Amino acid sequence: MSKTCMVCDRRPHMGYQLSHSHRRTKKRWNLNLQRKRVLIDGKPVRGYVCTRCLGSGKAEAYIKPPRPAEATA
Repeated sequence: MSKTCMVCDRRPHMGYQLSHSHRRTKKRWNLNLQRKRVLIDGKPVRGYVCTRCLGSGKAEAYIKPPRPAEATA
C-alpha cells in the first residue's frame, strides 16, 4: 500500500526525533489515510484519501445509489 493521498498527493514526512540528550533517530510521520470510495473526475474510485481532504471537502464521498425495488409477481 502506498502511503499517498490520491487527491492531494501528500506523502509521509521524514525527519529526526530529538531526545532530551539531543540524540537523533530517524522518524517518519505518516498521514491518516482512510480507504474510501470517492468521486474523481466524476467517476467513483476506491483508494486511500487523507482525512484532511475528507474534512475540507476536496474529496467528495461516493454513496452508492439504492437498487430499484423489483416487482414481485
